[in-house]
Amino acid sequence: MPVAIITGASKGLGRALAEALAGRGWDLVLDARGAQALADTAEVVSAHGTRVSALLGDVTDAAHRAELVSAARRLGGVDLLVHNASALGAEPLVRLEELSLEGLRRALDVNLVAGLGLVQEALPLLRASREGTVVAVSSDAAAEAYETWGGYGASKAALDHLVAVLAVEEPGLRVWAVDPGDMATDLYAAAVPDDREPRPEPASVVPGFLRLLDGRPASGRYGAPALLGEAR
Repeated sequence: MPVAIITGASKGLGRALAEALAGRGWDLVLDARGAQALADTAEVVSAHGTRVSALLGDVTDAAHRAELVSAARRLGGVDLLVHNASALGAEPLVRLEELSLEGLRRALDVNLVAGLGLVQEALPLLRASREGTVVAVSSDAAAEAYETWGGYGASKAALDHLVAVLAVEEPGLRVWAVDPGDMATDLYAAAVPDDREPRPEPASVVPGFLRLLDGRPASGRYGAPALLGEAR
């Protein structure tokens, strides 16, 4: 069975992706910082008969990243790495004049540095896979200038560029930055707690990610809503 590592997998998009891949027979290595939510997700995806390694930890910890890759190696390798774990830098979001530098460093550490660290750790196994794939979960804030989203958006823009370079350096892999679009997630609620407008559930954009895996288009940046539109 193919093996995927998904960071930030206990809730939201990470959990929705885990459930979808488990339904397709993937074995999974899941990561999160919340013990109970991670255990709940592992129980749900295990019901599909998939093998699951659920590891509690922070992706900014190099030892934890090594544990994730070691767990995948025990399952047979790494065919797909999804860097979904994200940090806002401030909760709720604030204008740049108020953004603490420590918050910005946290956003960069989680969204960017940890992503590269995990890729570096997993790269030998990704290269060994017949369909080695890296998915970096991006944001429209990486490409658009929204008030208060500056720190988070900057970290995601840097992530977009990093994976674009990775795609050039690793032509044998598929490397995609994917903007999932608006979603009803805990992250968004923490970012803008006063925004009560209804938003799509994370599971609604998962078919866009699966479309990428099925079609294996060229490495690049994609938007899940656009992929869903193409599928209709």
